[in-house]
Formats: sequence, C-alpha cells, structure tokens
Amino acid sequence: MLAFISRRLILAFLTIWAVSILAFAVIQLPPGDAVDRYIEALEDGGTSLAGGVNMGSFDEAAKLAQELREYYGMDKPFYVRYGKWVWNMRKLDFGYSYLRRGTSGGSQIKVTELVQDRLWMTLILTAATVLFTFVVAFPIGIYSAMRQNTVGDYTATFIGFIGLSVPDFLFTIILMYIFFKYFDQSVGGLFSPELEYEPWSIAKFLDLLNHLIIPCVVLGTAGTAGQVRILRNNLLDELGKPYVITARSKGLAHWRAVMKYPLRIAINPMVSGIGQLLPSLIGGSVIISVILSLPTLGPLLLSSITGQDVYAGGFIVLMLGVLTVIGVLISDIMLAIIDPRIRMWEGQTRSN
Repeated sequence: MLAFISRRLILAFLTIWAVSILAFAVIQLPPGDAVDRYIEALEDGGTSLAGGVNMGSFDEAAKLAQELREYYGMDKPFYVRYGKWVWNMRKLDFGYSYLRRGTSGGSQIKVTELVQDRLWMTLILTAATVLFTFVVAFPIGIYSAMRQNTVGDYTATFIGFIGLSVPDFLFTIILMYIFFKYFDQSVGGLFSPELEYEPWSIAKFLDLLNHLIIPCVVLGTAGTAGQVRILRNNLLDELGKPYVITARSKGLAHWRAVMKYPLRIAINPMVSGIGQLLPSLIGGSVIISVILSLPTLGPLLLSSITGQDVYAGGFIVLMLGVLTVIGVLISDIMLAIIDPRIRMWEGQTRSN
C-alpha cells in the first residue's frame, strides 16, 4: 500500500508541474498583456486602478508601458519569467497582481493575499457540495436498484433527469426566489452583511451553513443525478450475478447479501469519479458565484483571464489543477482500500 501511494504521489507531482507550465502559458495566449490593460484604464481615467489619472500623450503612455514591463520583468522571455515564478514558490511568493492594488492603493497586492480568503471559501463550498452529492446519491442509488421498476425508482429517475437538464443559472434564480419569498432568507454571498466581517463564532458558522444551501444544491444536483444513475446501474449489474443469487439461495439476508460484496464493487465508479467531480464543480461555480456574489476563486479567475493578470490567473489555475490532482489521488487511495484487486493488479503488472 505504501508503494502504491508513493507512485501516485510521484505522478501527482509531475502532473502539477505540467499544469504549472500550462497555467503560466495559457493566460498569455491572447494578444497584448496586463500592461496594455493598465494603460487603457489610465487613458480612460479608471478610478479603480489609477485614481482617475489621464495620460497626456501616446509617447507618455508608451514610455510608461515600457517602464512597467521592465519593472515587472515582462520584457523577458517566457522561460525566464516562468523560472523566476517557480523559483519564488519556495518562499510561497507567487508574484503580484498587475491589475489590483492593496488596500492602501500604494502598490500591487500579493497574489497570495488576493486569493487566500477566496481559496478557503472555494474549498468549503466544494467540500460541502461533494458531501451533499454523495450523501444524497448513495441511499437513492441503492434504493433505486433494490426497488427496480417501482414508483420510487421511476420518481428518482424523473427527478434525476430534471436535475441534469435544467441549467444551473436558471435553477439558481428559482431557488433564490423561493428562499427569499417563502423563507425570508437573505440570498447572495456566504454570510449575512452583519456577520461577514465579524470574527468566527457559532452564529457565523451557522450563518455560513445557511448560505451554503443554495449553491450546494445547485452545484450538486447534476452530479447527484449522475452518481445515482451510475450506482443504480452498476448495482443492478452485480445483483444479477451468480454469486449473489447463490448467497440469497443459501438463506443470507437480502440486505446483507447486497451490502457485503455487490455494493463494494458497485461504488468503485462513484469513488473514481471524485477526481472528475472536483474540476466540474469548480468550473461550473463561476456563473453561480457571479449570480450569488460568492467570494470564491471563480469570478477572480474570470477577471484575471480577461485582464491577462498573469500571476494571479496562473496561480488560480495552478490551484485548481492541484485540487483536481488531489481529488484524483484521494479517489485512487480510496479505490485501493475498497477494492484490494486494484493493489493486486498493480503488483502483478510490475512483476511482469
């Protein structure tokens, strides 16, 4: 088992390294760079970036752009900038955001300071959604397989198809209306305005759980419906195999015959789907985060990409890639624990 985990960790490290190269490169693919966006904001009198400063002439704008590129090293080749970015990671320095300034407005803000709160909120939302998905999908999938072609099975299938077909943004708006009109609950954000900047307490934690209901239900509905279908179909396939029929014919209780072996085999695809579920949740949360004004990485990534804020966008893409790799690693370890055949197969492959 230790050798299995070690091999997976090495593969995870190599994957993260490849993701870091792609993340740093993809942000810079569109023409121009962050300095061009910065100069355009100066020329337009953008108060959010430059306090409404207007450029006097084209020459002044070009001179300022050249000075900024030299200052931030943007005139260097790609591999030099990438190497410097990776080398500074040893000090947890992921660079500065080109387009955003600190609270004092004097200098660019560090990327780590920019994303730290949003990263935690993204992790909380993702973990809550994954938990909701499996807590709901697991019993429904088992019930549908055990009660095949009954009213309950048809009802679960019908609701699952609705969950897969309704767009997330539309489902979000419907839930916002229902919760606001009939439950008098504030919608939007992850905290009530009076508790958002307060220190953590039981009241703030309960308020967070209350605000997680809508995004978790919206983001988890499609995944839940898909996991229900996967578990139902795989469990039905196992229940028809001879070893289950033999166990039941010898007097083994029906539920025990299902839980002991067929279920362990049927949940393999669900566990392996954790790695694929994380990126879909994080990627799909961008629109939901904008609608609900959630302080997650999605809206920040969107603005960083459109503004070509290389270090901010590259770091966020890297973090999303790391989360995906971690999800795949967790699913691999869980599969090896649940199904010993995977460890045996890998051992036989290496021996051959």
